[in-house]
Amino acid sequence: MMEKNVKISILCELYGKLLTENQLNILVNYYDNDLSLSEIAENEGITRQAVRDIIMKGEKKLFEIEEKLGFMKKMFKQEEKIAHILSELTKIESKFTDKQVAKVLEHVRDELRNIA
Repeated sequence: MMEKNVKISILCELYGKLLTENQLNILVNYYDNDLSLSEIAENEGITRQAVRDIIMKGEKKLFEIEEKLGFMKKMFKQEEKIAHILSELTKIESKFTDKQVAKVLEHVRDELRNIA
């Protein structure tokens, strides 16, 4: 299971432009720049509670967008398929017969066709 901080960082990269500039800046400062609520509050001239509220609303919006669009989920599926394809390609390096190589290559072609 992926850590929440990593998920939020990825979601900010994918959907950050759909947040307000303020929400995105605060989420980036909190998750990517590792600033505390107090540090962000001081920098923004607002209370810690206001920072926390903005973070919570921003997180909620990011997860709602991901639920609807699913780009992060698709991205991870593609990465898994690519890793599998690379694994299959390394099999070719060992001493296969021509028939075995053809079978592996056909499997790789099928996997590449299925990446969507």
